[in-house]
Amino acid sequence: MQTLLFKYAFLVSILLTIVSCSNDDTQTVAQFTELVMQDEFDADGVPDDSIWTYNIGTDTNGWGNNELQYYTDRSDNVKVENGVLVITAKEESFNGSPYTSARLLTKGLFEQAYGRFEARIQLPYGQGIWPAFWLLGADKQEEWPQIGEIDIMEYRGQEPTKISGSVHGPGYSAAEAITKTYTLPNDRFDTGFHIFGIEWAPDYINFYVDNVLYNQITPGDVTGEWVFDQPFYILLNVAVGGSFVGSPNNETMFPQSMLVDYVRVYKNDNLN
Repeated sequence: MQTLLFKYAFLVSILLTIVSCSNDDTQTVAQFTELVMQDEFDADGVPDDSIWTYNIGTDTNGWGNNELQYYTDRSDNVKVENGVLVITAKEESFNGSPYTSARLLTKGLFEQAYGRFEARIQLPYGQGIWPAFWLLGADKQEEWPQIGEIDIMEYRGQEPTKISGSVHGPGYSAAEAITKTYTLPNDRFDTGFHIFGIEWAPDYINFYVDNVLYNQITPGDVTGEWVFDQPFYILLNVAVGGSFVGSPNNETMFPQSMLVDYVRVYKNDNLN
């Protein structure tokens, strides 16, 4: 009898580990524990150029989203200070744009398929402020959305208790992205640091805030081709305005900064 009870308890414990924290859907959970890339932002000054490069300018139509900022690599907009990466959006006239900010990326420097990607971040606040921690496919032969996009954390500054996690691909991009929102209980994302991450395997992507698994997206959830089977690179940015958040208003205070305590990437030898 004791043996049967032990077996039953063991089976229950296994089942509990694969159930989402936010719903009743059974979900696969993996553990990626081998650290393969990290930036702890311990050295003041410019970000590590062996890891990070920059997008500069406005690209086409405000990076395709009607954004209002001009991205720079100036210390006014991006620097490492007191152990954190600081990305700052400013209200200023610069090269024809009314705002400046920064967008960092690891394209050509660090790219990986599968694993755990996470960052510990304190977010800014205000109408029209649009920070993000996300991934883009590194396939140079294809264009967006065929290359794929994984939004680990996307946030409207006017909704300080909510973030969203999404995937974009052919047939499910922009407003048709596969997405889910997470609401922080009894707190705001602009008042402290939180860990945003994904665990990504060939047949699913899990989305986390701190230790909460709030969504899983699988090939069966998307309405087109599953394109998340190739290396992706990391992006960190703070946009101003655009189709996702709208423009700043008279109550939006500048400057606004996103603080990044660290970025870490892990792999599983069985997958990477």
